[in-house]
Amino acid sequence: MAGGAYAVWMMTALMCRTAYATDIFGIAKKAMQQVYMDVAGLATVGAVVCAAVCLFLMNFSKSGKTVDESRAWLKRIIVCWAALMTLGAIVTYMEKIIPKSSFTP
Repeated sequence: MAGGAYAVWMMTALMCRTAYATDIFGIAKKAMQQVYMDVAGLATVGAVVCAAVCLFLMNFSKSGKTVDESRAWLKRIIVCWAALMTLGAIVTYMEKIIPKSSFTP
């Protein structure tokens, strides 16, 4: 009798949902969006500063080698910044495609 009561009590305890268990994906989504926004903001500011340095070097340098290196670095900066922004767009797009019902526990 005690074993049966213990089994029923454990099944009830294990099958009940907590108040926060269903919202864990919402919390994770908000956290990742905040992290991405912070990283994207820092990357944008860094890219603008580095691009400005490259442009100044290209315009005010008398050495052809410096101009060529600045142009190469400017291309790299633009490609990396575009890749980071594209990753954010892909994640946003995939989030709309994948149904939310597949994430419910």
